[in-house]
Amino acid sequence: MERFEQASSIIRILKQRGYEAYFVGGSVRDYLINRPIGDIDIATSALPDEVMKIFPRHVPVGLEHGTVIVLDEDVAYEVTTFRTESGYEDFRRPSEVAFVRSLTEDLQRRDFTMNAIAMTEEGEILDPFGGRRAIQNKQIETVGNPHERFQEDALRMMRGVRFVSVLGFTLSEATKQAIAEHAPLLRHIAIERIAAEFEKLLLGRYVQQALPLLKETKLYEYLPYLEKKQNELIQASVYEWAYVTTDTEAWALLLYIVKINDAETVLRSWKLSNKKIKSITAVLNFLKKRHMQDWDELLLYEAGEEIAVMAETLYAILNCKHVHTQRVKKQYQSLPIHNRKQLQVTGTDLLQWTEKKGGPWVAALLEEIERAVLYRKTANSRESIKEWLNTCKLL
Repeated sequence: MERFEQASSIIRILKQRGYEAYFVGGSVRDYLINRPIGDIDIATSALPDEVMKIFPRHVPVGLEHGTVIVLDEDVAYEVTTFRTESGYEDFRRPSEVAFVRSLTEDLQRRDFTMNAIAMTEEGEILDPFGGRRAIQNKQIETVGNPHERFQEDALRMMRGVRFVSVLGFTLSEATKQAIAEHAPLLRHIAIERIAAEFEKLLLGRYVQQALPLLKETKLYEYLPYLEKKQNELIQASVYEWAYVTTDTEAWALLLYIVKINDAETVLRSWKLSNKKIKSITAVLNFLKKRHMQDWDELLLYEAGEEIAVMAETLYAILNCKHVHTQRVKKQYQSLPIHNRKQLQVTGTDLLQWTEKKGGPWVAALLEEIERAVLYRKTANSRESIKEWLNTCKLL
């Protein structure tokens, strides 16, 4: 309860002013599951204007949805007014939000019963929709009619399967059937939103349980470039994903298993950042090379430590071997140089030594020197490199 105790002062102040206030959402769920608690959210009967008057240190981030960020000892807490939602026109966002004074009405609009639990600052659980029972049964079920919940917000279908991956729970039969029926609604959801849920799914502790669900619920048919990969998704669930620790590794492993050739095009269709796409394609590139040979000085140098470690991790997973990356790290750290800037000669040196005009030959010779230093044919010093070049008649 320590995390909640830190935020209890906000609830106490709201109650002193005559309002209701409770801890709600994922923090309460995770507390009951005994998982690490993330952000703590508070729901209150106070209207946004009233919240802002009570707490001078605030950020009005989402007033139209009733949310105010309250700063308490430099910790930020989302304080949201009880509300109802209606008129979902794009299968994602409500066109109408109405503030109410009832906690039950507020909880009723939420997605799954395990997320529709409130808690007082004393730790008393308020659970009008059976979320605690669902948690005890390790089951994911919607608040009320699943067909209505998914028509309101189609992204909830991906969230349901993501929770299977993260928590190890199962979908209730009614929830699962409703997802399969309404899977086409996923077409209306921005791919960035889907990608965010999909990444969390791939990084879940129980991803091996979640991947087959993408096929069973037909959600895979609406995921870019995976619509014809149902068998590969099932195959992917066989591997030991527990060793995957980054989103880059997760995407690379999946794309390798489902046999995607043009990874960059696929990842762009998922609207991932250029930086992330570059990392994922680099890991895939060196993973393919790792399948053809073991790490040597040049391959490690070209990959860099981070990419090499990720590629080695995936190589071990794909070949059902123990993941042991310390060898790769030690090999990399023992390299004479780790980038061209560390080379003790430059193109200017080569021009001076040869008295030739500049041209492509300079870059080619520097590359040859890099290899010689990496393979320890010469020490990384101006004198040694010059001597080696003369010996090899390269000057």
